[in-house]
Amino acid sequence: MQGGAGTGARPSAPTLEMVAREANVSRATVSRVVNGSPKVSAEVERAVNAAIEKLNYVPNRAARSLASRTSGAIALVVPEDTTMFFGDPYFASIVQGITRRLDTSEYLLNLLLSTSDPNRKTVRYLRSGVVDGALVVSHHEGDHSLADAAREMPMVFGGRPPNIADDDIYVDVDNLEGGMTATERLLAIGRRRVGTITGPLDMPAAVDRLDGFRRAMATAGLADDAVEHADFSVAGAVAATRRLLDRVPDLDGLFVASDLMATGALSVLRERGRHVPEDIAIVGYDDSPAATASAIPLTTVHQPSEDMGYMMADLLLRILAGEDVPHRNIMPTRLVRRASA
Repeated sequence: MQGGAGTGARPSAPTLEMVAREANVSRATVSRVVNGSPKVSAEVERAVNAAIEKLNYVPNRAARSLASRTSGAIALVVPEDTTMFFGDPYFASIVQGITRRLDTSEYLLNLLLSTSDPNRKTVRYLRSGVVDGALVVSHHEGDHSLADAAREMPMVFGGRPPNIADDDIYVDVDNLEGGMTATERLLAIGRRRVGTITGPLDMPAAVDRLDGFRRAMATAGLADDAVEHADFSVAGAVAATRRLLDRVPDLDGLFVASDLMATGALSVLRERGRHVPEDIAIVGYDDSPAATASAIPLTTVHQPSEDMGYMMADLLLRILAGEDVPHRNIMPTRLVRRASA
């Protein structure tokens, strides 16, 4: 322990033993909670985490990391559940780009899925010194703890973060333009009752794609009321498409804010006896493998997901090397025409 009883001595840093006393548990129990052991009851875990927060305890591994000023590791933080992460090919492309860049460095990648983290374990882990920086993909508006951590360590976001700060660094595409491009394609082939299935509106990408749809419809002088919200999942898109068709039975064009969701929309159209593209044309977004794996190949807005992952990793490595990097990094999109529209 640091410090002492003498006049002017610096206060001691909180220790594992102090946390144990505060939580009324053993030192070994605190160690198990800190290291993520499953052999701890939820009640005990809550007590230990409360003590950690109260005392502002940082595990000793941070001190070891600070001694060498580097950990040799980078965290990839994805605030989504495992079903979303492993089920959406968008994430696979991003990770492929990140690892392609890190393969030429000495850094290892740590994956952190943190869809529900009431005790802020992810942020404590990032702050503990076990990683040198972080990449954040699929950031939602409510993820305030990650935004706070960005003030304290090198961090690059995939997609413009909600409530953006001046010093946030991110890689994105122009999603508003992409939404306009998708909708304009449907209008160009003669569709007039056009709707959209959005992503979750706590994510700027989903908001911007919806705004692009509305801007294109306004320019054409057409109604933009055929809107249903989903969550970038197949199940969410299925439910949203059913709601939309029930409400707007004469729909003849549909912009879906991701290719994965578009596959869900296609399944609903089949069950309703609607033929694509004869009865209704569809445009997706991403140009992911889902676009070509569906029964009807999807016309879609291509975003360079793998290159975005590569650029994210490259920016973070440059920051860690002491370089100044641009904060706003926008990559182009383009329309890819296939059978659905």
